[in-house]
Amino acid sequence: MAKFYDRAKMTDYPDGKPSFRQMLCNSNYAFLKLLSFRIFIVLAYQIMGIVVGWHIYELTHDTLALGLIGLAEVVPYFSCALFAGYAIDHYSRRMFGVVACLMLVVNALTLTAVSIGWISGNPSLWIYGSIAFGGVARAFLGPSYSAMFALVLPRNHYAHASGIGSSVFQLGLVMGPALGGILVGWAGKTAGYGVATGLCLCAAAALLSLRVDEPPSAGSTPIFTSIAGGLKFVFSNQIILGAQSLDMFAVLFGGAVSMLPAFIHDVFHYGPEGLGILRAAPAIGGMMTGLFLSRHPINLHTGRWFLGAVAGFGICIICFAISVNFWIAGLLLLSSGVCDGVSVVMRTTIMQLLTPDDMRGRVSAINGIFIGSSNELGAFESGIAARLMGLVPSVIFGGIMTLTVVAATAKLAPNLRRFELEQLY
Repeated sequence: MAKFYDRAKMTDYPDGKPSFRQMLCNSNYAFLKLLSFRIFIVLAYQIMGIVVGWHIYELTHDTLALGLIGLAEVVPYFSCALFAGYAIDHYSRRMFGVVACLMLVVNALTLTAVSIGWISGNPSLWIYGSIAFGGVARAFLGPSYSAMFALVLPRNHYAHASGIGSSVFQLGLVMGPALGGILVGWAGKTAGYGVATGLCLCAAAALLSLRVDEPPSAGSTPIFTSIAGGLKFVFSNQIILGAQSLDMFAVLFGGAVSMLPAFIHDVFHYGPEGLGILRAAPAIGGMMTGLFLSRHPINLHTGRWFLGAVAGFGICIICFAISVNFWIAGLLLLSSGVCDGVSVVMRTTIMQLLTPDDMRGRVSAINGIFIGSSNELGAFESGIAARLMGLVPSVIFGGIMTLTVVAATAKLAPNLRRFELEQLY
């Protein structure tokens, strides 16, 4: 049995800023295994996202079809997320993550069969069905990671580790789209789906190798009563609720990523490699931000920085929409990733520090509904808006709505606006 942090005996490092190497040495590489799981699954998911987007647009040449990718995933994800959080709080935090990885293996193999032509019928319907199945699996991934994160790290390292975890996540967002674009352009869709299958298996292996003494379950509370308890906790905490709501609506209205295949085809006239570059650009910005914040957490004026970062994200999206140069567009998306990286690290740290241990699965699941589902709903909203307004006006509208959400949150959630991170240590 691997040994982990003894929270009763841990002390701060001399400068209060543990390095990535120090964290790994003290945790007997448990944190490394958890990060390995995360990057493998993010890489797999991003590669599949790139290949599926290209596959669908190649079949339909319809922006609404791109938006339906998000809807196909978010409906089953939304339906299962709260039950996934309950299961992780009451049963094994690790094994549900393993099962979810194996479900994504089935998903990727199905998409591989569709691309080869081994499955008859309408390929678009099979693709949407596979995406829906993947949405069920994804409902378990976030809560499992969040609960395991709290087991392998002491409380006083959450802020630093959140930055490292965010950087690893963003690294996956950088490498995944780039690999997906390269694989589609050079080897074809089938190769992309095949690589994603292998990465999902690696993620499952990383979690299986992680041995932890999991805390007692949350008890035998009836499932709906337990879920209601998690909802009550989140909705009664203005800081958590405000942070989650701000990110949700910002991503819902300000996400231009789902429309990138259309921008590549119709505005910039690049191939799949260009799609990979633009998909990777926000993640590069987010990764750099996460690395910086892992050493320099924003402990003072945290709420104001949070609101400002989301406002900056909206401005970057508006500027991206009106850009006509491929590389300027990439720079603007990178800048949007810097702003998004600030809000992601802050929100993650707030959630980890404010959530009781026996509610981490449920609170993470609720956070996933706020944040995770907003990506897919945002993709659907972007597809509808692009159909009604046109591609560029719809993205400008989304950026303006993001700024409106920031202003509304600043007024309606004063506790978040005045929030200082150092209050939680």
